[in-house]
Amino acid sequence: MSFKIDQPTSLLLDCLFIPSPNCNDRPDADDISLIVVHGISLPAGQFGGPYIEQLFTNRLDIQAHESFKDLENLQVSSHLLIRRDGQVIQFVPFDKRAWHAGVSRYQGREDCNDFSIGIELEGTDNLEYEEPQYQQLANVIEALLKRYPEINQGRIVGHSDIAPGRKTDPGPAFNWTKLAHVLDDSLG
Repeated sequence: MSFKIDQPTSLLLDCLFIPSPNCNDRPDADDISLIVVHGISLPAGQFGGPYIEQLFTNRLDIQAHESFKDLENLQVSSHLLIRRDGQVIQFVPFDKRAWHAGVSRYQGREDCNDFSIGIELEGTDNLEYEEPQYQQLANVIEALLKRYPEINQGRIVGHSDIAPGRKTDPGPAFNWTKLAHVLDDSLG
């Protein structure tokens, strides 16, 4: 399945859209030149629940799990979430600035949220990601490469690459070589 981006809305077509309030305008709407891959699970190591969507839409009940207390009043988002089964959910239009990278730097530029697209994979640093996630990630990247000419395969990084020492995701369980092969097949 290949994705297309609707130009007027900056949304993936044929994808669930759950709008997040945690976004704002980019300083330069034409400066979209980086993809940041993340890993997330709530609670840690548990998959399939509603908590990621609730976190990204400021509806997380911090009483639902003891580990959520640290997330109180946290306002974060990502452009996309790719579930373990490959379901893709969009939270922020690509032309908007999602709040996914935090304090970050890439090739001397600060605040990667300004010029990047954040893609969360449901997972953990140390548990292998699923095959449908790699396929959907490649499909999404293919659509992004067509739409945003400043992005290329060399400008796809992990959260740990732009926030070293602060972030570890998507972690050693993420297979960058596999992504490259799936992407090559997709683009081939």
